[in-house]
Amino acid sequence: MSETPVLAVKDLSKQIGEKNILNGINFSLEQGQVLSIFGPNGAGKTTLLKILSTVIDSSEGEVLFEGRIKEKKAVDISKDIGVISHSTFLYDDLTAYENLEFYGQLYEVEDLKERIFTVIEKVGLSFCVHDLVRTFSRGMKQRLSIARAILHLPQLLLLDEPYTGLDQHAVEMLNVLLSNLAMAQRTVVMVTHNFEQGLKLSDKFLILVEGSIVFAGASEDFSLAELQTKYKELLGD
Repeated sequence: MSETPVLAVKDLSKQIGEKNILNGINFSLEQGQVLSIFGPNGAGKTTLLKILSTVIDSSEGEVLFEGRIKEKKAVDISKDIGVISHSTFLYDDLTAYENLEFYGQLYEVEDLKERIFTVIEKVGLSFCVHDLVRTFSRGMKQRLSIARAILHLPQLLLLDEPYTGLDQHAVEMLNVLLSNLAMAQRTVVMVTHNFEQGLKLSDKFLILVEGSIVFAGASEDFSLAELQTKYKELLGD
């Protein structure tokens, strides 16, 4: 592994008006590591991902991507990041192929046609590659958004509740995809309420409550039952 972490978050805070959304967040990830972030609604998880993805800036602290300060080189860094969120970022009046072609040209993907068919096959949508996206179900759109996010082979993949809207077959497909990304030395940060999948797929986890990291650990050191018990204790349930 490289001596420089792929992602380093240092004393990160975010305020909106008088409200503290994030408070002194610190963690780092090496190449190929997967981090799962758990926490209740309103904990600041999505805000953290938005900062990591260069969509918004922090109020304090810094994010370093492969040693580069995010705020200074956001445009360059964004090309190395893939994002899967509640918004699919797809165009309904374009076909699946045309959507991926648009993003592929945006990210200057080499051998674009071949790459499009490769990712389409990975997410199980080869049968509808030339269909308009507005005819897709929610689950199909989510699959296509996964294809969009990995099309340019990002070094860092950010996932915000990626299992939302997926059927069991698609869940299994996503799990295999994430495992393959880790083996390919891609780094992943995943926000999820799914403790079982999050723990199984990650190297590290952290629990975020009211904008602060209240607990963190190595995933291999905890069983699902232990993590769920700890989570309930931290939330006072």
